[in-house]
Amino acid sequence: MRVEDLVYFCAPSRLVMGAGCRKQLPALLRRLGYRRGLLVTDTFFTGATPWVDELVAGARAHDVELLVCDGGMPDPTTTLCDAATAAVRERLDGMPVDHVIALGGGSNIDLAKALCLTLPGGKPVRAFLGSIDPGTPILPLVAMPTTAGTGSEATPGAILVDPDNATKVAVMDNRLRPAVALVDPEFTYTCPPRVTADAGIDALTHAIESYLTIDSASFDRGGEADPGYSGRNALTMLFAHESIRLCGRYLLRTYQDGSDSEARIGMSYASVYAALSYGSAGLNAVHGIAYAVAGQTHLSHGTTNAVMLPYVLDALADVRREELLAIARLLDISDGDAGIAVARVPVVVRELVAAVGLPTTLQACGIGPGDVDALVRDALAVTRLAKAFPVPDVAARYGAMVRKAWAGTLSGAAHALAQPRRVA
Repeated sequence: MRVEDLVYFCAPSRLVMGAGCRKQLPALLRRLGYRRGLLVTDTFFTGATPWVDELVAGARAHDVELLVCDGGMPDPTTTLCDAATAAVRERLDGMPVDHVIALGGGSNIDLAKALCLTLPGGKPVRAFLGSIDPGTPILPLVAMPTTAGTGSEATPGAILVDPDNATKVAVMDNRLRPAVALVDPEFTYTCPPRVTADAGIDALTHAIESYLTIDSASFDRGGEADPGYSGRNALTMLFAHESIRLCGRYLLRTYQDGSDSEARIGMSYASVYAALSYGSAGLNAVHGIAYAVAGQTHLSHGTTNAVMLPYVLDALADVRREELLAIARLLDISDGDAGIAVARVPVVVRELVAAVGLPTTLQACGIGPGDVDALVRDALAVTRLAKAFPVPDVAARYGAMVRKAWAGTLSGAAHALAQPRRVA
C-alpha cells in the first residue's frame, strides 16, 4: 500500500485468457445478449488463417450474425476509418449492429475502437477528437489481439494517423475499453521474429514506463471526473512488476524460437499485465520521443520505443533508484552493489534490444545530427506524455536523452560486463 495514492483504475469488463480460449467466444456473445456484430480484421486473417471462418460459423451456431470487414491496415488513418464507416453502413442498409469484434494487432483494434464511435451515427472520426460527449453512443468492443505487445485490449483510446499532416491523433474515452478482452496466445504462435520482437519490446516498454511514471497523487487529471490515465499507484505497479518479470524470462526466447509455446504464453500474459498497468497509469518520455522518431523515420512503433527505452532508463536513475533496483533484480542483474546494479539496467535492456534485432541508436534509425533539435521539439510537443515524466526539468532531460540516444552513450556502460541471461 502507498498511502499517498489516488487510485483510479479501469480495465476491460471481462478478461478471458488462455491457450485456445477463442473457442469460448461464440457462447459468450450469446450470453451477453449480442445478436449482430461487425468483425474488424484484415485480409491476412481472412485469407491465410481459419480463425475468421471459425468465429463466424461458431457465432452463427449461437444465433449471432457477424459481418466481416477485412479492410484493416497498419497505422490506420482517419480517412480509412471514415471510408470503412461508410462502406459498413451501406452494407448494413439500416440494420444496426450491437457490438464490434477486433481480430489482429494494435492497428486493427484501433480501427475497431474508432468504428465503435462512428458506426452508430455515421459521423467522421474527427468529430470525436478531444473530449467525447457522455451522451455519445459507443458500441461495445470485443478485442482479440494476435500479437503480444500492443495492450490495446485494455486501454481507453485509439491512435489514428491524420493524413493531412502525418501526425497521430487519438480518440479517447473509458467506454472504448473493451467489454471483452479475449487473449488467446495461440494467435501469436505464427508471428514472425520481427513482429515478435517489435511487440515484445513494446510490452516491456509499457510495463517499465508505467512502473516508473509520475505518481497518481501528482498526476494532472485536468479536472476530469473519468480520466483515461491517472498516474501510477500500487495496483498498476503490481501488474507492471509481473510483466517485467515475464518479459525478462520469455521475450528473448520467443524471438529465438517461435515454436516455444511456454514463452509465447508467457509473453501474452506479460502484454496483458503491462496493459493493465499503463492502461490506467499512463506513459511518458519513451513513447513521447518515439512518436517524434516515427514522424521522421516512419519506423514501426516497437522499434522506435526500443531505441529510446535504454536512454530514458539511464536518465531516471536519480529519481527512480529504488524502482530501477527492483527492475535490475527482475532482469537477473545480480551485482551486490546497488548502484552498479541500477547503472546496469539500461545497458542490459539495450543488450536485449540488440539481441532481438532492433536498432540501439538514433543514428541507426536514420536520424541525422541536424535532425536532433527538431526531434526534441516534436517530442516535447506531445505534452500529455512530457507532463508525466517524473523529473524536475523535462525539457533539459529530453534534450540530453535524445543526444545520448543519437551517440549511443549510457552512463552505466563501464559496468557492462556480460552476464548470462536466464533462459529457463
